[in-house]
Amino acid sequence: MPTAPRTTAAPTPARPSLTERRKAETQLEIARTAAALFAERGPGVTADEIARTSGVALRTFYRYFRTKEDAVAPLLAVGVRQWIDDLAATTADPDAPPARAALEQAARRALTPTDEAAAEALRWTRGLLRAMPGDPALRAVWHRVHHDSEEELRAVLARLTGAGRLEVRLAAAAANTAMRVAVEEWAAGDERADGPHGPAELVARGMRALTAGLPDLDGHPGGTDHDGTDRDSTDHDSTGDLRGDDRA
Repeated sequence: MPTAPRTTAAPTPARPSLTERRKAETQLEIARTAAALFAERGPGVTADEIARTSGVALRTFYRYFRTKEDAVAPLLAVGVRQWIDDLAATTADPDAPPARAALEQAARRALTPTDEAAAEALRWTRGLLRAMPGDPALRAVWHRVHHDSEEELRAVLARLTGAGRLEVRLAAAAANTAMRVAVEEWAAGDERADGPHGPAELVARGMRALTAGLPDLDGHPGGTDHDGTDRDSTDHDSTGDLRGDDRA
């Protein structure tokens, strides 16, 4: 198993220009409006209604989004990718818990509403998911956002675990699926977001189930297992027997 370099702090990215920030704010405001309308009225919402309620011209709306369903993508992306940024930040310290624990902790935080804005975002997401069966294009946006987030998650897990390409892909797919299924399952019912059957509890259960067969998630940055064993010197074959680096 290759050894990952010890994680170091990433350089501070350049601050977006004022024009870029205003564009992002406008897109997110339109996305909030679109999500609220879809949650309230379902797939019958039109692009013109979203534009008028957002306070922009229809031509401006189409300058930002190709379709009415695309309008919700920025809002979904913020929620879906937030936990990946949290994961990368909380596991940057070499003394941090192994990736498995960090994954669950970050997922729990992302799906635990801490204020009214977070609770409202989850309510919008529930409404959007309930509208999706009648709008395949809306569901396609949901899956596209999750596909993109899974690719971002691969890079984080590769850096934090030192695992091989296949193991990283499996771990990213498992964690991303646990997040998606937890939100979808919660949205299908009427449980409170902050209750014992809320999305945070569901994602913890799903994460444990789907990552149970992935021992690389117990490693630390630098390619070291939770017990201090150097994973670059030994490995296991499919029968569980130890073998050295001199593989045939």
